[in-house]
Amino acid sequence: MPLYQVVILALVQALTEFLPISSTAHLFLVPWLLGWGDPGLTFTVAVHAGTLAGVLAFFLQTWVKLGLAALGVGHPRGAPEEETRRHRTLFWHMVAGTVPAAIVGYFFERQIETTLRDARLMAVMLIAFGLLLGWADRRIRSGRSLETVTLADALVVGAAQAVSLVPGVSRSGITITVGLFRGMSREAAARFTFLLSTPIIAAAAVRRFLELRRMPVDDGTMVALALGAVAAAIASYLVIAFFLRYLQTRTLRIFVYYRVAFGIVVLLLVFLQRSAR
Repeated sequence: MPLYQVVILALVQALTEFLPISSTAHLFLVPWLLGWGDPGLTFTVAVHAGTLAGVLAFFLQTWVKLGLAALGVGHPRGAPEEETRRHRTLFWHMVAGTVPAAIVGYFFERQIETTLRDARLMAVMLIAFGLLLGWADRRIRSGRSLETVTLADALVVGAAQAVSLVPGVSRSGITITVGLFRGMSREAAARFTFLLSTPIIAAAAVRRFLELRRMPVDDGTMVALALGAVAAAIASYLVIAFFLRYLQTRTLRIFVYYRVAFGIVVLLLVFLQRSAR
């Protein structure tokens, strides 16, 4: 796979992983539209490692606070007990919220990777869940903060994350949508989404890396791996920072328009291809 394709697709992954527009659909549809081949396992490992590094770097301080709170340690030293308790509760709520996607991914990985990777299905999912996102966005009046997330919130949003394994749905899209329906603010729903996605991204990166270890890797592959990971990491960090600032003052309408337009374009292209045969 040429290095320029590695960089372009790594940037596509970073942009679409954290914006509510579906990374899986874009990583399938962009090469399909451009006539490129399958990116392969090396690229998959690189972008998962890169996006994991980006989200961990952005939320490092938050994860330190939550992790220490789970052990009963306040951070920074001298933090109020009430704050430590809230962080501990949020940590275990996120653990619970991760379970549904982990179970679905484990038992249905083969179907997700093969049967569901269809351009028409992805286009329909882009449109349908884009409209659902728009509905949730219009309903919001005032939203709850991240600290108010309950166990019920975590389980419902976690179940939505499991649904996002269907290509075209979008992990950030469906979980933000459900977060909004649960009464969270746009920014709180996005922050919870990114934190909740971190363990799943980490698990995917580790699993793909273990698969790669069983394959022969030459110097060119290692260069592609490093380049893709660095590009995805930097872009992921910047996209998260941009998106969270964006949501402080703006709606999600632009992403709804994009999803619907992109889905319609893909359906038209599929129709034209079938007609040309």
